[in-house]
Amino acid sequence: MLPQEKEILEKLSIADLERANAYNKDLLMGLRTIRSFPQGVTCFGSARLPQDNEYCKMAYELGHRLAENGHPVVSGGGPGIMEAASHGAYEIGGRTIGLNITLAHEQFPNPYLTDCITFEYFFARKVSLAMASKIFVFFPGGYGTMDELWEVLCLMQEKKMPKMPVFLVGSKYWRSFDAAIQAMLDLKMVAEEDSKIFKITDNIEDVVEAANKIGHPKISENFYDGFREASAIAQAGN
Repeated sequence: MLPQEKEILEKLSIADLERANAYNKDLLMGLRTIRSFPQGVTCFGSARLPQDNEYCKMAYELGHRLAENGHPVVSGGGPGIMEAASHGAYEIGGRTIGLNITLAHEQFPNPYLTDCITFEYFFARKVSLAMASKIFVFFPGGYGTMDELWEVLCLMQEKKMPKMPVFLVGSKYWRSFDAAIQAMLDLKMVAEEDSKIFKITDNIEDVVEAANKIGHPKISENFYDGFREASAIAQAGN
């Protein structure tokens, strides 16, 4: 190896270490925060919808009903669907947690949060949103919402995370998504059981009933504690 090549590699190693430390700081902050409250119901959805939109109204009502039943409402902490769900819970004294993120177009925390932290990195935020959840609720949304939904479905499919209830609220909006899954089924790209990981509904009481059925985990407990992904289980059996 030439001296100049070695010098370049050393500089790159320092940059990688700094990057890794920044990732670790963001992730650790998120994990410490979600340990301060019991797992709740995480609501995903568009930040761009106005509060008088039908889906925001549904999110508001869901937040209200969840808080009535003692379930923390978790979201990305921004406007739109996130604000609506937070508002519904906050209005009756519920716990509302916002896991916000720094974006180029500036996403400010909504005013209905009892707890809020801001991330730099999407992956650290997504890990925290997942570990804070006993139920996932996806309202209509754009690229960000779809990214979060596909990752949750993929990780559950591959047994990289515990299978928990996943609700897609708004049957009209999710109709084409379901059609895409059916096309995958027809071509045997996914198994029949994979298509049942999520449930499409227009009834927010489905979510409330599922949350009540799971109950209220203690702060000291988390469904991820003790969870071993499929590959680790396979290795342990060899």
